Amino acid sequence: MRISTDRLLTTHVGSLPRPAALAALLRDGAEIPDALLDEAVDLALIRQRDIGIDIAGDGEMSKASYATYVTARLSGFSGAAPRRMPAYLDDFPEFRDRLYGGAHLAMPCPCCTGPVAPADGRPLAADIARLAGGLARHGMAQGFLTAASPGVIAGYQPNRFYPSHTDYLEAVAAAMRTEYQAIIAAGLILQIDCPDLAASRHTSFLGLTDGEFAAQVALHVEILNHALRDLPAERMRVHICWGNTESPHHRDIPLRAILPELLKLRPQALLIEAANPRHAHEWAVFRDIALPDDKILIPGVIDTTTNFVEHPDLVAERLCRFADLIGRERLIAGTDCGFDTIAGTGKVDARITWAKLASLVEGAAIASDRLWGGA
Repeated sequence: MRISTDRLLTTHVGSLPRPAALAALLRDGAEIPDALLDEAVDLALIRQRDIGIDIAGDGEMSKASYATYVTARLSGFSGAAPRRMPAYLDDFPEFRDRLYGGAHLAMPCPCCTGPVAPADGRPLAADIARLAGGLARHGMAQGFLTAASPGVIAGYQPNRFYPSHTDYLEAVAAAMRTEYQAIIAAGLILQIDCPDLAASRHTSFLGLTDGEFAAQVALHVEILNHALRDLPAERMRVHICWGNTESPHHRDIPLRAILPELLKLRPQALLIEAANPRHAHEWAVFRDIALPDDKILIPGVIDTTTNFVEHPDLVAERLCRFADLIGRERLIAGTDCGFDTIAGTGKVDARITWAKLASLVEGAAIASDRLWGGA
């Protein structure tokens, strides 16, 4: 993984706005022409290159959702289950119904009804070939491909087969290891999406105390680390999320309560939310909990749920705060989350998305001047 040796590098978390025609096909579960996906990924890479994103992704163009795409690649899933809404929204029922009354509820969430195992490797192979080919074609040094964690798969696809949650997690982890290995073998950075390590506090694990939830986080970390055994830590990164919605989040578990377990994750880099109003203050946690010497931090310095375009000076300010605590070489500028985590439902306008990413790059350059200017 590239590190910030002479300036702060930039990246993002994963999903980017899909073209309208592609988003409609993904939502309908229709067959998608290869040419349409090829064009969408190619355009996303060109835009990232031209803006100045250093570590680019495919925008998750082939995935209807970061958490449900696996049901087309793994066996053991069928039927449908209602999505679990974050429990904190019950405090604001009118807002909840308005927020989740449309396209969000249209996404099916199958159940686990049989043994989970790798089934169809063609979609992953196509994703890898598309991204790797585009990076080479456009002269981009490094790219990442996202993959769902065992915990987020278990959270979205309820267990109706295995005798326990632990058994289900272990089976999913074993099945997903094939995907994790393939992404790294292709020379790409593997990003594992882990909303289960934060957001599931108010979905899958209702009623637990913060301490009891931290114990669940420890279990999920242990099982994920086992799935990643022998894979090079420096070729992996993990995204932690409290839910990519413009909603109250007033009951989110604090980063401080789970960070000790997160730092045990095998991947070298940790992507966290650090821009939205609920978590922007948590940079200060690293005053008290040291980032291990072998870790890289990729804080979100751009919010992915609003159409405000952050001022580059604010981006720089946020980055310099982190650099003061963990050092400039172990810092990469990122976004809070993806911009279109469920295809076609992102709240940020497509053109504004690119403007926000341009501000990210400009802010990282300003911070770099401050951090390396006297070097």
